[in-house]
Amino acid sequence: MRSLLASLLREAGMLLPRRSCSGPLLLLGVAVCLFYQTLMVARNRLRSGPQQPAGDVRSRRPTEEVLMEKTRRFICTLEAVQRDAQVQVRSESPPRRRRVVVLTGRHSSSDTEIQLYQRVLQQLDYQVQRSRYAETSSSLRLNTGVGGWSLLLCLSSAESSCLRRISFSRLQLHQTVNLLPELMEAFSDAGAGLCHFLARSYLTGSELPMRPHSCGLTNQKQQVPQEVVDSDSPVEAPPPALVAMVNVYVLVTSVNPLISFMHAISVVMTNQEQRGRALKLSDFLLQQLGPNTSHDALGQVKRVIGEVLQAALSTNQEKETLNRCVLCYQLMTFTLQFSGSVTPVVVQVDVDLNVSSLSDDTFDRQITKDLILEDTLHFLLSSHTHLSSETQTEGRQYGGCRGTLGVCLTEEEFLLLLQFQQQIKTPSAFHLLYPSLSSTSSSSSSSSTSSSSSPPPPLSVSDLLISIVRLYELQRNQSLGTDEAENPTNQESALSTSQDEGSCVDPHLRQIYTDPPLTLTPPFNPTLKEYRAEVTFDTVTVRIRPEPVSSACRVHLDEHGGPRMANYPVGLGNSRISILVTDDAETEPVVMTIYTVHVYRESQPSLPMFGDHVTCSFLQDCGLRVEPSRSCGLQPFIQSTSPPVTCSSGHQPGRWVVPCLSCSDNRTCDWREVAWQPDGCYHPLVERPLLQDCMTDRKVMFIGDSTNRGMMYYLLERVNSSLEDWGKAHDLLLYRNLNGGRSQVSYSYYPQFWLEKSHRPTFRQALLQVIHRSRPLVNSNMTVLVVGGVQWLNTDHLRTVKEVLNRESLSDILVVVKSLGMGFHLPVDGIRSLSLKEIQQRYRENSDIITTAKHHGYEVIDTFSITMGRYKEFLQGRCACHFHEVEKVESSGFSENTTSSTNRSRSTGTALSSHSAELDTLQEAWPKASSYHVRGPVNQVYSEILLSRLCPKTRN
Repeated sequence: MRSLLASLLREAGMLLPRRSCSGPLLLLGVAVCLFYQTLMVARNRLRSGPQQPAGDVRSRRPTEEVLMEKTRRFICTLEAVQRDAQVQVRSESPPRRRRVVVLTGRHSSSDTEIQLYQRVLQQLDYQVQRSRYAETSSSLRLNTGVGGWSLLLCLSSAESSCLRRISFSRLQLHQTVNLLPELMEAFSDAGAGLCHFLARSYLTGSELPMRPHSCGLTNQKQQVPQEVVDSDSPVEAPPPALVAMVNVYVLVTSVNPLISFMHAISVVMTNQEQRGRALKLSDFLLQQLGPNTSHDALGQVKRVIGEVLQAALSTNQEKETLNRCVLCYQLMTFTLQFSGSVTPVVVQVDVDLNVSSLSDDTFDRQITKDLILEDTLHFLLSSHTHLSSETQTEGRQYGGCRGTLGVCLTEEEFLLLLQFQQQIKTPSAFHLLYPSLSSTSSSSSSSSTSSSSSPPPPLSVSDLLISIVRLYELQRNQSLGTDEAENPTNQESALSTSQDEGSCVDPHLRQIYTDPPLTLTPPFNPTLKEYRAEVTFDTVTVRIRPEPVSSACRVHLDEHGGPRMANYPVGLGNSRISILVTDDAETEPVVMTIYTVHVYRESQPSLPMFGDHVTCSFLQDCGLRVEPSRSCGLQPFIQSTSPPVTCSSGHQPGRWVVPCLSCSDNRTCDWREVAWQPDGCYHPLVERPLLQDCMTDRKVMFIGDSTNRGMMYYLLERVNSSLEDWGKAHDLLLYRNLNGGRSQVSYSYYPQFWLEKSHRPTFRQALLQVIHRSRPLVNSNMTVLVVGGVQWLNTDHLRTVKEVLNRESLSDILVVVKSLGMGFHLPVDGIRSLSLKEIQQRYRENSDIITTAKHHGYEVIDTFSITMGRYKEFLQGRCACHFHEVEKVESSGFSENTTSSTNRSRSTGTALSSHSAELDTLQEAWPKASSYHVRGPVNQVYSEILLSRLCPKTRN
């Protein structure tokens, strides 16, 4: 390369000054000199072009070829300098890691934007340090705003802190900040939304394609125009008319000279669809206007934004200092309004990413924002030019424009050209916005009208930038075999990959979006497949939307046909969410990758009682007032002074009681000791020997849903001292080995909601089936029927029970009705959720069920009153109606549980505590090699009430 340049210089008749200036920068200066002469010759020839015959193409072609060849040599020199700098950095021992400081402001660590910065920057080999504000950052404080860091990222809530703390004129060449103070000042609000640069400029709003009052928070809510023609738009509106509001995301990487890029993704709102959609602007314009007009409209978008940026920055040029931030950048949002013309008007400018028109419920805002931010980091930092100290020293030696070279580059200009050349050739979602060839053609034509004898003006850095752009345009034209360039760079090809359609070649997730934000452990990384997260007791639902890296991949939650986004109920303890990344290109979807998120929900926080305390009670939670006329939350509990008596029914009204330091603060309560207290009586605990004796020769039939099944499994464990068989049965079960073979329990699942309505067994059929499978039966209280469910039971079912038992000669058996319960109260996808009014209606229906059951002489357990005060304490299940869970327990697990239960259990008077029967169960279960245990304090309470109604002999 050096010998080539030397020969070229000799041909040009130039002499190299003898200097001890090493390689790259000297070569760059030589190349610029040669490049300058070439451009001058090319410019003069192009100026004489109009005087040539129209058909004389031969005189134009050689000039373009020479221009392209010389520009290519100039770029080769730039790349050689870049390679030398990279080799020098790689040769350092130990290797030097670039440091980035991220100022998060008010953002939490679980924010996906913070996670994105952390992940992408680490992939780019940055050492990431986080702090809230510039004043609290040790890196910025120790270095007084400059020093060891390479990149400073100031998030929106920390921008003012950055502007106060950082002196942009003192930044070193290699340092980058994601703010450009000139832009922030120009587009600040001077009052009533008037842009600051217009307030001090000779320009008026009518001279620019923008509304003057387009800056600041006072102008945030923009409406899509309903009229076809707007006063701010040209009168001549070619068909078809385009009426839309478009958010265009612009990346400005230099203010002098102006360099800006436009992201391919825009947010579009039309008069038919007020909610914004994120899509490629070129696709939207093509769909709305057709191929020819859409190309013109896209050009108008670039022209309008470019004119506004130029006007805004022209007012700041007198403030420019010699030492400016070369590598700083700013992401901006330009809101453009199309009102029937292909020429838009700027109606809003934000010096940040504005995605507020997108839906927040579907995570579209954060997804779009994260996508643009990630593209920005890769676009800027993957091609980042870092000069070594030696190279910078040579640059300073070369600076000052000594010698006879035709053009001189300062150190900043040198770095700017290197950076621009890397960006312009990098495949990306960003398109060059300014400088553009169309913007320079007008200036060239105007200058050509001057006297041809006058010498050409000096070559500027902007001329060099344009020449680099023109080279890539010519190369693209040659590859396409045409003279017309629809895009001045090769960057559009980066978006035309197979990711938008075809097979799923990259089956990974870009991010997992949740509401509320989950702090995943380990932090999210596309290559890691398993995560854990913890949520507080009050978090009962999590909305989740995983986003794939490739749009050709599909995401389903839990199963092949599952939704891509869902609201999950989070039960107490552990829950699992499976995320399937599939390739749906084939007829049968293929699972490519499975991600798993384990969510642990904490129990109600408890404060152990070691001293004096008060007893508090509650009927219902204030967050869900089922009975509006009655109190909610904790209330002082006054213990009755009357002697305790056993309850005469299972539906005796009651309340939950809990020891607290104060009834005005539920955080001062020991929720491990919460117990159910019937009004004026108590439900006795049936000890196991008496329970086994009571159950001898008895047959118990259960018919109902999973809540009824939970009571059955609790009965099995209490009678047998362990539960050795368990399953989520949705059909008929029969247990003959209960109580040493002396008792029998059967179960029939109803209703079978997963079947088509025409194929579902009726309640009568299900009842007859369980009766026939349990025979022989005796017509006495030695036969028990337990019927009930969470939502489906009504008074008609009780009349059916009466009719069937009379017909089957079983009218004297003991019937226990488990009433309705809390459930389906959360907004969960895929199932019908009840509103507060509907829940209150269910409560009234529950009262009717109790009245009808008493009329028929049946026992009733009022599970609605028991569950409504603790509706947040559901366990796994989408219905949020399960207050039990069966878990496998090894023998060692029982020993530990027994100890802890014994240590903390204490008397709660006549109330029925969840600890009451726990010790009784666990003490006899421990010798088993392995067994199952039914856990859930709410289920345990109403199951114990069932046992007390089955065995009335144990009453005092």
